[in-house]
Amino acid sequence: MSRMIITGPMTTGYEQILTAEALDFVAALHEEFVGRRREILSAREVRRANIDHGRFPTFKAETRSIREDADWQVAGHRGAPGLEDRRVEITGPVSARMAINALNSAARVWLADLEDATSPTWDNIVTGIGNLTRAVRGELEFTAADTGKQYRVTNPTPPTIVVRPRGWHLPEKHLRFVDDNGSEFAASASLVDFGLYLFHNAAELIARGRGPYFYIAKLEAAREAKLWNDVFVFAQDRLGIPQGTIRATVLIETITAAFQMEEILWEMREHIAGLNAGRWDYIFSLIKNFRNHRDFLLPDRSEVTMTVPFMRAYTELLVQTCHKRGAHAIGGMSAFIPNRREPETTAHAFEQVRADKQREAGDGFDGSWVAHPDLIPVAQEAFDAVLGDRPHQLDRLREDVAVSAEDLIDMSGMDGTPTEAGVRANIRVGLGYLNAWLGGTGAVALNNLMEDAATAEISRGQIWQWVQHGAQLVDGRTVTRSLVDRFLAEELATIPRHPADHYCDAVEIFRQTALREEFPDFLTTPAYTQYLVDRRARELSFVA
Repeated sequence: MSRMIITGPMTTGYEQILTAEALDFVAALHEEFVGRRREILSAREVRRANIDHGRFPTFKAETRSIREDADWQVAGHRGAPGLEDRRVEITGPVSARMAINALNSAARVWLADLEDATSPTWDNIVTGIGNLTRAVRGELEFTAADTGKQYRVTNPTPPTIVVRPRGWHLPEKHLRFVDDNGSEFAASASLVDFGLYLFHNAAELIARGRGPYFYIAKLEAAREAKLWNDVFVFAQDRLGIPQGTIRATVLIETITAAFQMEEILWEMREHIAGLNAGRWDYIFSLIKNFRNHRDFLLPDRSEVTMTVPFMRAYTELLVQTCHKRGAHAIGGMSAFIPNRREPETTAHAFEQVRADKQREAGDGFDGSWVAHPDLIPVAQEAFDAVLGDRPHQLDRLREDVAVSAEDLIDMSGMDGTPTEAGVRANIRVGLGYLNAWLGGTGAVALNNLMEDAATAEISRGQIWQWVQHGAQLVDGRTVTRSLVDRFLAEELATIPRHPADHYCDAVEIFRQTALREEFPDFLTTPAYTQYLVDRRARELSFVA
């Protein structure tokens, strides 16, 4: 009997992904690494407790020798075909239609996102892996049910696929692993996403002149990077592919990981291609980790730009660290997106994205993200102006940068005074995103901004922090639960409602994660269990 048990419903086509052999591979990953996964999750709780008690993160003395050794380099893009030039990467979910749009674009890389841009319904995950498997083979097609329009990949040089599995903290509750003692527990979403994609596609990718490439999300420490590296080594051995074939790009999107960038590169040196500045999760991580310290109150989200001191220090250190070690430095995603029906909105989005990408290219980044195909020429123009015909600017070592531990948490200019408009904007983002997420969509355009789980986390995190510390609005009113509840009701009343929407549940989730005394580490983790697993199971049982 397999040690990996399917508890989710099986639909036509699932059997091609959830094969016995693929599940055996995923079970082997669990058997080898699930204990260490538990250990790193426990270490996260200790780390946050330390910050609560004023023991703030810093550069570790015990790893000073790694940082001061000038000789070591990472594998980088060497021996990783398709990762040499990453000047523009398009991000998006792995639905068939979105995948085809991304693969038909002029981007150099497609970040195929099973994480923040995907609502982790059972169908989204299994069909998403299936879509990726067909995309690797050039077989992905899609017919729109409403119009009958057919979509297929016609690009002769599609972007290199880099898959982002879900983070270590997330479970996949539609699969259960049986341990040596016969106990069952929910599978690790990270190992499920990584394992199924790698098993089905590693050999095919290699045969087609590419490789299995991954974006690694939500790491908080080098110890967690080492776990991923050991997963890579184990998986390559088990599948019989050469060591170093897998390449990862790690998102530096937590404040604690920012103090261990070199150590993360060191631990993954045989498999790492670069680091990415995951700006929105990074801002949320600062809120989450320093939530009980009033000195870390932030103003409205719109005021926390990439040029404020702590964000500037983080990105400059990332470029310097990457280039010192031969790794690509990849910039983040501006939230502004065009609206083809509104020329003024599109012009504003182009202006904002152009300035953002010019700053990144000028700072030494080797590439950056966009969330919409229309933004690719804007980003490419900014990087072309700096790179020219060169594939990257790894030779720009940024030796002028000197970032201290204090710089990474420098809150100067952040007075923590929100506005009513800022509170209401956070409510609208939270409700709008959760409504989409509960309906199976993990990235949604709201008010001409692309919102995903990271920006929704900022929205509810800021409100929790403002309420907890009794922050005052610029007009002198104190942000209280009752005030937020009033704004919540007023904002909900302005939203057009439909019978199939999920706003009632969205309000409940938002209140549970933004207004309760305790702060849940993640917005979607409890909602996943309650709404995407347990409720769906009850609904299916009722229908049956």
